[in-house]
This record gives sequence, structure tokens and C-alpha cells, in this order.
Amino acid sequence: MSIRQLILDTETTGLSAKSGDRLVEFAAVEMIDRRITGSNLHIYINPERDMPEEAARVHGLTEEFLADKPTFAQVGHKIADYLKGAELIIHNAPFDVGFLNMEFTRLGLPEIADLAFEVTDTLVMARQRFTGKNSLDALCDRFKIDRSKRTSHGALIDCELLAEVYLAMTREQYGLGIDSQTEETADSQIHTIEHHFTRPQNLKIVPANDEELAQHNAYLDNMTKQNGGKCLFRGE
Repeated sequence: MSIRQLILDTETTGLSAKSGDRLVEFAAVEMIDRRITGSNLHIYINPERDMPEEAARVHGLTEEFLADKPTFAQVGHKIADYLKGAELIIHNAPFDVGFLNMEFTRLGLPEIADLAFEVTDTLVMARQRFTGKNSLDALCDRFKIDRSKRTSHGALIDCELLAEVYLAMTREQYGLGIDSQTEETADSQIHTIEHHFTRPQNLKIVPANDEELAQHNAYLDNMTKQNGGKCLFRGE
């Protein structure tokens, strides 16, 4: 059974959900069987409060831009329904989960623990594997992921970059983007390379001598004994 995964990010008016800061942007990129489906959710939200200058400098969202956007009360049920049963993949999950829980509680909706199947924190994953900086920018640089479009912190672009980072961290292959080849295509290319491999000409063949053959047979005898009297190398 395939688990629906959502790479999720939010932008806010500040750093503390408990001190009156609010969500101003929500984004989630859907992935099923390690493929981006295109069924994403991206919403700008009117926070119903002022926008501190330091926050606006981070994500570029102003009070004027958000003035005509829906409030969380208008979109909260839609977001909650979208998250149901999914594994949420988030960089520094406690921050985003804290804000979502605060907003859901305001509306009497279930919290993330009751909505989501699981929450995976890619920051924790990165810290377990790498030393040094593990910000999204640092991980993009580590995996050679193009982040030139990330001129400011935006929830949607951050989700798209995090999807690439997550695939790279869980696949042990670097530089695989959202729009890059599927695993089946990669496998096909590997087989194509093998198919077109040509053996170099005029190779010198040196047969084993009697002593080498005796050593080899002794090794196979020992292998046969350890495997209950069977040895695949001998066709048994």
C-alpha cells in the first residue's frame, strides 16, 4: 500500500505561535511512490494582524499583499482535509506543526497528531547524517540542487526544494530533481549501458594452473560444506 507523502512548509508573522504570531502562507507538495503528483496545495493567508518588518524581510509578504487573502478560518478545513492520513515531511517540523496546531485549535479542528499518519523531520535526518550546517540552503548545496529561484523564503519553492533534498537523502543518489527521471527510467538507462558494453579486443587470456585450480576447488569444497552440501558455483 502506497503512503501519501506531503512535503510541507509554512511562512508566518514571527517565530512564536504562543505569542500571537499567525500563519501567512501554507504549501504542501504531494508525493506518492516517490513521484511528485502535481496535486499540491498552496494558499496565502490573511493573518488578521500586522506584519513585522523583520518577518516581511524574510518571506517578502506584506500587509498590503495579504489584505485580500482568505483568513485561516476560511481555509482551515480545506487544509485539514488535505493533510488527513498523509506522512508529513517537514524541515524543522516542530515549528510548522506548532503553528498549524495553534490555527487548528482556534477552529476546533484536530491537531496534526490526529490528522497525519506520521511526521518526518528532515532536519533531524540531516543532523543524524551530516556535521555542520543543515539548513535547507546548506542541504541543497550539499546535494548540488539548484536553488537559484529561491530569492526569498517562500513556502512553495521551499517545498519543491525540500522534496529534492528528501529524495536525495533517502535514495543515496545526489542531484535527482522533481522533474528528473523516474527510478524505472534510471534502471532502464543502466540496462542500456550494460547492453551496449563491448568487450575490448585482443584480451590476453591466462588460464589457471594446476595449483590454482586445486586451491579453487578446495575453497568450493569448504563453501559446499558450510552451505549444507550445495554450491551454486558448481550448479548444485
